[in-house]
Amino acid sequence: MKDLSIKKLYYSISEVSKITDMEQYVLRYWESEFEQLNPQKNRAGNRIYTNKDIQIILHIKSLLREKKYTIEGAKKILVDIKSEPVIEKAEFEHSFEIENISLAQNENKKEKSSIKKDLKEVKLFLEYLLSKL
Repeated sequence: MKDLSIKKLYYSISEVSKITDMEQYVLRYWESEFEQLNPQKNRAGNRIYTNKDIQIILHIKSLLREKKYTIEGAKKILVDIKSEPVIEKAEFEHSFEIENISLAQNENKKEKSSIKKDLKEVKLFLEYLLSKL
C-alpha cells in the first residue's frame, strides 16, 4: 500500500479520489464546472493532480457538501477568493493523516479477517486429526 503522507509532485485520479473521499466521476465532472480545477494530463492522457489541485477539490467539497452551496454559488465564492490560499497547509496535511489512519485501519481489518480464516482452517484440521485417533 502506498504511503500517501509522502509528498509527491503529482497524484493520479485514483489517489486523489482516495485522499478526498470523492468518486472519480465526480472529480471529472467538477473539472467541467470549475475553471480553477484544471489538472494537467501526462503523455498517456491521464490526469495528474498537484497539491494545489487537491486543495481546490477539498475546498469545493467543503462548499458543496458541508456548507450546502449550489455549484453556481461555489463558483462565485471561488472566483472571489481566487488569489487567496484555498486551505491552510496544516489542514491539508491533516487530510493526509486522516487518510493514512483509515488505510491502516482497513489493513488491520483485512489482516484480522485473514488470521480468523487461518485459525478456522487449523481448527478444522485439528478436529479432523482428532476424529482419526
